[in-house]
Amino acid sequence: MFWTILGLTAGFICISSFIPQMLKGYRTKKLDDLSYLLMSFMGSGMLLWILYGIHIGSIPVILTNVMGVGCNTLLIFMKASYSNQRRTIPKERI
Repeated sequence: MFWTILGLTAGFICISSFIPQMLKGYRTKKLDDLSYLLMSFMGSGMLLWILYGIHIGSIPVILTNVMGVGCNTLLIFMKASYSNQRRTIPKERI
């Protein structure tokens, strides 16, 4: 039981690291510095961790990586959405 709680706590702390980036992106509507390649590698790695967690039957590994994939996916959609919004807004000429 101790190791399950430790694993869930560790996973929660890691997943919490996404929150500042999501909040900053939501407030500024800018995620230009966020790399699609980084997010793709992270998402792929977390998907593999989910499969591994299923294989070993570890709820902390499965749960925290499912949450991580969700946060990762949200950031990718936010980046794409905010990039598209800026492209469609015409710049005024002086």
